[in-house]
Amino acid sequence: MHVIIMAGGSGTRFWPRSRQKNPKQLLQILGDNTLIQETIRRIEPLAKPDQIFIVSTESQIDAIKEQLPQIQSQNIIIEPRGKNTAPCIGLAAVHIRRQNPDALMAVLPADHHISNEQKFRDVMQVAHKVALEQDCLVTIGIHPTFPSTGYGYIQMNSPLAGAKHMSAFHVKTFAEKPDLHTAERFLVSGDFLWNSGMFIWKVSTILREIELALPELYDGLVEIEKYLGTNLENEVINKIYCQIRSISIDYGVMEHTKNVVVIKGEFGWSDVGTWDEVYKLLDKDKHGNVLIGEHHIVKSGSGCLIDSPDKMVAVVGLDDVVVVETDDAVLVCHRNAAQEVKDVVEHLQKKEKNQYL
Repeated sequence: MHVIIMAGGSGTRFWPRSRQKNPKQLLQILGDNTLIQETIRRIEPLAKPDQIFIVSTESQIDAIKEQLPQIQSQNIIIEPRGKNTAPCIGLAAVHIRRQNPDALMAVLPADHHISNEQKFRDVMQVAHKVALEQDCLVTIGIHPTFPSTGYGYIQMNSPLAGAKHMSAFHVKTFAEKPDLHTAERFLVSGDFLWNSGMFIWKVSTILREIELALPELYDGLVEIEKYLGTNLENEVINKIYCQIRSISIDYGVMEHTKNVVVIKGEFGWSDVGTWDEVYKLLDKDKHGNVLIGEHHIVKSGSGCLIDSPDKMVAVVGLDDVVVVETDDAVLVCHRNAAQEVKDVVEHLQKKEKNQYL
C-alpha cells in the first residue's frame, strides 16, 4: 500500500502555537511526538518507508525532514502553493503512477488523532480489499457523537454485498458542513457519518475519476507527469499550479461520482481541529481543568485549558476559557469560541502583521 500524507495545512485555529513555518501538524499537542510523527508511526505497519509520501509546502520541508528522517527526500512532494485537496491528491497520484500504475493509494491528513491504532489498521485493511475488489473510491466515515457543524457528512445507502464487508456501504450523498438544525437531523436519522477526509483507492481509479469530473486538472497533471524526474520538473509544476483551480476532492470528485463506498471507522478519531478538541482529549484535574506548564492557578473556575510552558498563568472566577501563551503572543478565548481563532489569523493577515503569522 502506498500512503500519501497531506501536510500542507496551516492550522489557523491553533494560533498562536501554529504558525506558517511551524503549523499544527508539526507541533507536540497531545504528547511527546508531533501529530505528523504519530500519523507516520500509525501507518508504518502497513506500508514500507519507500511507499510513504508526504505532500507539503516549501516552508515546511526542513522541519518535516528533521522530524521524519525515515522518509526519503524523493518521497517529499512540494506544492508551490496550496490549492486544496484535489490538486494535492492528483499530484501525488501521478508521482505514484510513474512508479507503479497498478498501485493502491491511501490518503491521510497529517494532523488527526486516533486512540485505537489497531482498529484503525484493521479498517484500512478492509478498505484496501474493497478498493481492489470493487475498483471504487473508498472513504472512511466516523460515527457522529454530537451534532457537529464543523465536519462534513456522508450519507450511507445500502450495505456493500458480502458478509465480510458488512461495515462497508454505498454512499448516497455528501453534505457540506451543516447548520446546527441540519446537523441535529443528521444525527437523529442514523444514516449519516462524519467525513474524516481519509481515502483509499487505486491510483488508476482516482485519476480516471479526476479526468471525468475535473478534466482541466487532469490535463495539468498529465503535463506535470511528463516532466517528473527531469530538470524541468519544478518549473513545470510551478507554472501549472498557478493556473489550476483550487478545489477539494470532496466537492470536485466525490460528490459527482456514484463509485464511492464508505467504511465505518470506530477507532477513537478526532481531527484535533480546535483548542476545545485538545481540551477534550487531555487528562483533567479534579476541577476539570487542563494545565500545561508549571504552577498555574485556576481559582473558582473549571473546564479551562491553560497552555503556557514558560510563564505562570492565574485564572480567577472564569469557566471554560482557553489561555495559550508563546514568546510573542497570548490567546484568551472561551472554549465555545475556539473555532473563531482562525478569524484572528485573518485579521492579522489583513493588517499585514506578518511577524505574528
